[in-house]
Amino acid sequence: MKKIIVFIMFGLFLGGSISVEAQILEKLKKKIEKKAEKKADQKIDKTIDKGFKEIEEELAKKKADSIQREKEATKKRSEQVQGEGQQQQPGVSKLTLNWSKYDFVPGDKVIFEDNQENEENGEFPSRWDLVRGTIENAEFGGDNIIMFRGGAPTIVPYLKNPEKDYLPEIFTIEFDLYTNNHNYFQVLFWDKKNQSASSKYRPLEINYQGLYLSPASSQIPNKKTIENKWAHIAIACTNGKLKAYIDETRLINIPRLAFDPMGISLYAYSASDQTKFYIKNFRIAEGGVKYYDKFLQDGKIVTNGIRFEVNKATLKSESMGVINKIVKLMKQHPEIKFSVEGHTDSDGDDSSNLTLSEERAQAVLEQLISMGIVNARLTSKGFGETMPIDSNHTPEGKANNRRVEFVKIPNQQ
Repeated sequence: MKKIIVFIMFGLFLGGSISVEAQILEKLKKKIEKKAEKKADQKIDKTIDKGFKEIEEELAKKKADSIQREKEATKKRSEQVQGEGQQQQPGVSKLTLNWSKYDFVPGDKVIFEDNQENEENGEFPSRWDLVRGTIENAEFGGDNIIMFRGGAPTIVPYLKNPEKDYLPEIFTIEFDLYTNNHNYFQVLFWDKKNQSASSKYRPLEINYQGLYLSPASSQIPNKKTIENKWAHIAIACTNGKLKAYIDETRLINIPRLAFDPMGISLYAYSASDQTKFYIKNFRIAEGGVKYYDKFLQDGKIVTNGIRFEVNKATLKSESMGVINKIVKLMKQHPEIKFSVEGHTDSDGDDSSNLTLSEERAQAVLEQLISMGIVNARLTSKGFGETMPIDSNHTPEGKANNRRVEFVKIPNQQ
């Protein structure tokens, strides 16, 4: 009996021992599996980290290569520009060469001028009268400008006897316009405040893509636009024939207008604080006699159409209309020789004005040479403010005094 009991107890002990070992083995197995999983995860993480590092290194290398290529391209462009500048003579703006086909020539005598000089920011423009809307002086891009804000803003020139026809048979209009792609700007050829409009009157409409004046319309070529940038607007009317330009491109050419232009109004359609229009450097000038006729009659050609940056001898692009005409004249008549002579108004120091006029005359001379005129046919000099042809007490008079003259050099026998 005791043997049976001992055997049973030994069997129970052995069974319990086997069960414990099985549990230990199971736990050990799970622990091994977890450790293996952990090592596998660590290996995967290292592989991923290595991959990310390789990707980052590759991206960094590509970025460095891109920066280097850009530096080399910039250096190459800089060398090209420098080379072009050396070829075209110093002091002459390269931008003018882009207007090589520009044929607009402004009138001889300025009859209305507003360059926003001495205007107070936030006030109404002193050279204009209000028809309606909200319009005020502002500063934009470092320049004084006129801002058309809202309420169908419309202005007319502030002149004596504005009810009369103050546009001559031959006149030009120029101004710089900053527009947007939502609305349009109009030049109306009558004074909306002081003159009655004929049913035949049509406005010149300017939008960011081109011009429209019934029955003519045209878009800027090559899908160019003037959206959110400054553009030079030029209009020439000669005995009922009208041409209009955006920058260097003539877009309107009407042989016979159906109406007689009598005055000017400027209107910005649906202008608002979100879609403003800006203008600057507005000018109306009278006349437009052919240069060769002027030369034969007076022995010189006087023009205020050659423009420069403020207090600099750097030519503005719109100067190319006059310069192209002078070049054409000199090439057609190789016997002509000119003294290019610069003049200023009375603003500023006498000595500085003299130097500036000399530098500007030289800049024009260099531009002519760069366009194929032989150096021996040209000289230059400056007279500063010493030879005014108009009053220095009005904006129009100052504009007429700021001029370049091409004076005949007698041919020596």
